[in-house]
Amino acid sequence: MYLFTSEVVSPGHPDKCADIIADTIVDILLSNDKDSRVASEVFVAGNKVVIGGEVKSKHRLSKADYESLVKGALAKIGYDGKGFFTRSQCLHPGEIEVLVFLNEQSPDINQGVDQQSGEIGAGDQGIMFGFASCEADEYMPAAISYARRLCDKVYDYALKHPDKLGVDIKTQVTVDYGTKSNFENCQPQAIHTIVVSAPSVESLHIDEVRKLVMQLILEADLPKKLFKPEKTRILINPTGKYVNHSSLHDSGLTGRKLIVDSFGGYSPIGGGAQSSKDYTKVDRSGLYATRWLAKNIVAAGLAKKCVVQLSYAIGVAQPTSVSVDCMGTNTSVDDDKLSEFVMKTYPLTPNWIKNKFALDKPSKDTFLYANVAARGQVGQKDYPWERLDAVSEFKAL
Repeated sequence: MYLFTSEVVSPGHPDKCADIIADTIVDILLSNDKDSRVASEVFVAGNKVVIGGEVKSKHRLSKADYESLVKGALAKIGYDGKGFFTRSQCLHPGEIEVLVFLNEQSPDINQGVDQQSGEIGAGDQGIMFGFASCEADEYMPAAISYARRLCDKVYDYALKHPDKLGVDIKTQVTVDYGTKSNFENCQPQAIHTIVVSAPSVESLHIDEVRKLVMQLILEADLPKKLFKPEKTRILINPTGKYVNHSSLHDSGLTGRKLIVDSFGGYSPIGGGAQSSKDYTKVDRSGLYATRWLAKNIVAAGLAKKCVVQLSYAIGVAQPTSVSVDCMGTNTSVDDDKLSEFVMKTYPLTPNWIKNKFALDKPSKDTFLYANVAARGQVGQKDYPWERLDAVSEFKAL
C-alpha cells in the first residue's frame, strides 16, 4: 500500500462560516464599488460574530447592515433556526450578536496599489502556488476530489432534511496508490478509507445515522474502479453520538482551512488565505492565476501534474518570480521552456488577473466570492479561473 489522505469540511463548519461571512462582505462591497479594498477577518465563537480588519469603499455599511449580512449568510448555510436542534445544540440566528471593528486601509498601502498609470500594484508581498493533476475529472488530486463529492452529498441532504442531519459536516478520503511510483505518476488504485462525521438530531439512533450516511456514500458517484464498498474501510461518526455542533461547540476563524480550500495537502500552498480579501491581494488573485496556468498545462497533455509558483512585492505590479514544476511528469516540454513561455506570454499583474477573470465583478451570473468560500477556492468547473481556454497555446509548444 501507498496511502494519501485529504479532508473536506462543509459550509456549516465554523471556520467555513467565518470565510463565507467575510466573502459576503467582499461581494457586497465590490458589487457596489468595484474599486473597494477589503481585508477583513471574521471570528465566530458561541453566538458571537466578530468582524475586524480594513475596508476602503465608497459603499458604506452600517452596523445594522453587517448584522443583516451575517444572519443572512448563516441562514443560507443552514443555521436558520428552522431545524430540529435545540438552542444549546446548534447556533440559532435570533441569538447572534455581531461586533464590528473595521478601519480604513492604510494610505501607505494605497499609494502602491492604486497607481496613477492605472496599473494595480500587489496589495501585499507573498508567494502563491497553483496545482493541477490528471487524477480526477476536476484536474485535482483524487483524495480531495472524492472527499468533496462525499461532503457535497451529505451537506445537500442535510439542507433538505433538517429533521435528521445538521450542516456541520466533515469528510475524509484515503486513496491507495499501491506504490510510490503510482503516486508520482498519478495512478490511484483504490479508495482505501472513507470517514464521514455528520451531526444528527438527538432522536435518531446512531445505527440509523450510519445506515443513512452509508446510503449517501453509495449514491455519491465515486468512481467504480476505485470504490469497492465491500473492500473500503468506512467510518461514520466514529465516536458514536454526534448532536452538538456549530460555533456553540467549536469556534471558527477566517483562513484556517487553506488545505481544504486548495489541493488537500497534495501540493505546496501559498502563505496567505483567500477569503475576506479583494482582488488586489495576491494571496487570492495569484492563486487563481497559478491554478489556471497549471490546469491548462495538464489539460494540454504536457504533464500529468504541475505546480506553478508566483511571488510578488507589495506595491509592485509585475511578479518577482514565476516558475513551473511538472514534478518529472513532463511529456514533451521541459520546465525551463514552460516557465519562460509563461513569463513572456502572460503579464500576471494584479490588473491583468482581475480583467482575465472579472474579479472586480462578482455576481450571481458569474461567481460570488461567498460561494467560492463555501465550495473551495479551486477545482469547481464553473469558476472563471478553471476555464481551459489556454490549452491550444500550450499545445502549440
